[in-house]
Order: sequence, then C-alpha cells, then structure tokens
Amino acid sequence: MDLSYLVREPQHITPETPLLILLHGYGSNEEDLFSFVPTLPEDWLIVSFRAPLNSPYGGYSWYDIDLMNVENRVDVPQAKESLDGLLDNIMKITNQYGLTENDTHLIGFSQGGIMSYALALQNPELFRKVACLSAYPEEKIMPNMVKDKKKLEHLRFFISHGTDDATVPLEWGRKAAELLYDLSCYFTFREYMNGHGVNQKNYMDLMDFLRK
Repeated sequence: MDLSYLVREPQHITPETPLLILLHGYGSNEEDLFSFVPTLPEDWLIVSFRAPLNSPYGGYSWYDIDLMNVENRVDVPQAKESLDGLLDNIMKITNQYGLTENDTHLIGFSQGGIMSYALALQNPELFRKVACLSAYPEEKIMPNMVKDKKKLEHLRFFISHGTDDATVPLEWGRKAAELLYDLSCYFTFREYMNGHGVNQKNYMDLMDFLRK
C-alpha cells in the first residue's frame, strides 16, 4: 500500500531530524492538517498522508463506518490494513531520509486520531509525541496494545475534545484519559468549548505541546 502524501522538508535534514506524521479525519484529505505547517517547527520533516479508501460523500477514510450498527460500527479488517499500510509507509519515509536517530511524532484528527492511538499503543518504540484531536481509543483495532509500562513511559500524549462534539461524543474522548491513566502514560487531556473541530485555544495548546 503506497499512500499519497504531502511533505514539507526542512532546509537541512540529518539523522536526528524529527518526523511529524499528520493523519486526517473521515471524509477529508491530506491537505487538511497540512494547514498546520506554517506554525510547526521549521526544522521538522512533516508528512501528511491521504487515507487509502474513498468515503461515500467525497474525501477519504482509513476505514468504513456503519452508523446504523452500534456494536460493529468500525470495519476492523479495513482499519488493521490501513494501520499496517501506515507503518510500512512511515518506515519508507524514515529510510528514504536516513532518519536513524530521530523522534517520530503523530497528530491525528477524529478518525486519524483513532489511528494515532492504535499506532502508538501497539508500536510505542516508534513514536514520541502523540496528539489525538476529537478522537477516542478504539480497542477493537488494536489487539496488540502494549501494556508494559516501561515500554510506554517515553510517550507523551496530548488529547483534546470539544464539549459540544456531536460526531465523537465527549464521553468517548474521556475514555482515553482513563485508558492512558491505567497504562501509566504521560498525557494532557483538555476540553474546549466547541464542537467537532479545533478552535484557536486548542490549536495554541497543541503548538505549545509540540514545541516543549
């Protein structure tokens, strides 16, 4: 699975250059989170992937969603295939740029945030900072979630959610705080007065998290 992507290369790339992966939400595309680029660290390599599946109303998705099926709303096989494809493509980017001593970070919005949880908690050795915006941890798509606290202790999570989110309920987002607390992960969980999106305060807090 070769994923399409947008890339912003820093002026100088070394084996230590940080890599930031951006994962958009359901029905969107690789241009969405790429709009963050102007305020991101200039010395980072930034890659925004396009999900592999077409969504019914335009845009792309990491897996299909059946809103009428409460118990099995997530197409688990598709999600797992997309996760495998993402890992493969992240490693290709890492090898292409010779990033042998760097940190790799993730930002995911909505469905992209769900994917970010799964990537980080199943492969914690590959990632450092993980921002999950308006998302929740879907345990069905991460059967190999790592529970060894020693292997998770270097991860740093930033979780944000709108108090009036009608797409991904706030209660679902709060599950992340419970899960990460049980795993003894370092995380920040913040709620904002908005719906399914990222308001200005949320955006500023996210940038502060990435710069620290």
